[in-house]
Order: sequence, then C-alpha cells, then structure tokens
Amino acid sequence: MNFSEIAVMTGETLLTTLLCTALAYLAGLPCGVLLCVTSKNGIAPRRVPHFLLSAVVNLLRSVPCLILIVLCMPVTRVWFGKGTGEWYTVLLPLTLSAFGFVARMAEQSLSEVPAGEIEAVKSLGATNFQLIVKVLLPEAKPSLISGAAVTSVTVLGYTSFAYNVGAGGLIAGIYTFYSRNTGNYAAQGVFWLLVFLVVILVFLLQEAGLKIAKKSDKRRR
Repeated sequence: MNFSEIAVMTGETLLTTLLCTALAYLAGLPCGVLLCVTSKNGIAPRRVPHFLLSAVVNLLRSVPCLILIVLCMPVTRVWFGKGTGEWYTVLLPLTLSAFGFVARMAEQSLSEVPAGEIEAVKSLGATNFQLIVKVLLPEAKPSLISGAAVTSVTVLGYTSFAYNVGAGGLIAGIYTFYSRNTGNYAAQGVFWLLVFLVVILVFLLQEAGLKIAKKSDKRRR
C-alpha cells in the first residue's frame, strides 16, 4: 500500500462523509422542522401527520446501516451502473442511515427554542412560516451546526461498512491491510498511519463544527 493509494482512500472517506452529511441535512432538516412544528407543543399541532412522519423516521433509524446498503443495491445499480465496488455506491444507504438521526436532532434543537420568543413574535402577527424562518431556525442555528459535526463523525463511522461492498475509504483500508497482514499488522507503520488519519479527520470535523457553531451563536457575543 503506497502513499498515492492512501491519499485516494483519504479523499474517498472525506468526500463520502461530507456528501452524505450534506444530503442527510437537505432531507433531514425539513423533516425535523415538520416534526417540531406538528408536535403536541408545536406552533401547528397535527397529530396524524406527526405520527406518520415520526413512524417513517423511526423505521429508517431502526434499520442497520449494512442492511440498508444491501437494500439499496438495486437502486444504486440503476443510478450508477453498479451496486458495489466504488465509493459513490454507498452514498444512498449512508445518507438514509444519517437521515433519521438528523431529523430527530433537528427536531430536538428546534424544540429547545424558548416558547417566550415564539409567542412574542407570534403576537406581532407573524405567520407560522415566518416563525420558522425568523425565530426557530435562527435561534437553533448553533445547535444545528454542532449537530452537523456530530452527524459527519457518525457518517464517517458508517463508512466502515464500505469494506463489505468494496467501496473503499480509510476504514475499509484498515480492514484490508489487517486481512493481508494478520500476523504482524500492528508492527507496520502503514497500519498506524491509516488509524492516525481517521483520528485526525474525526478531530478536524468536530473542531470545525464546534468553532462555526460558536461563531454563529449570538448569545456569546
């Protein structure tokens, strides 16, 4: 395993993590908003829609990532011409795995916005849509951003399942290196380099998310 291969694996891991996190947020954030708004204590309680949406989110969260990878293979094969073997073949299942997590995290973040602020703006005649875009989302922004950091680290962990379908990445590279050097893998510098790169990626993702969240928090200014 040479440095060019390690560079490719690092790029695959980072690209997969960032793309899946972004896609999960594009789908999960609106879902989280709806869950919050239609909840019992939301600004527009709707019991049946909330129950149905919550059931879908819970269903996706209950399916293990590896099973989602298998279930998504036919769709992935139609989209990309192959169901396994490339980093992009795990984008759909990893996004679906993160979707439920993002939806619940967004719901929780939005639910923590003080009711007093919502009522104050509502008393001025604001519509529900205005409450969402002018109060809920801005107030919950720091929490949503820090949640994105947690989500990205979670997705990076999900990339370990890529090994099972030959999709590549750093964690899959660690598994591959171990299987080829079972007897003395711990004595190999390459093995520890791969582990170090994974740790560094996790650290950078967490720190970047936390710093951006702090800068966006108007209460700290």
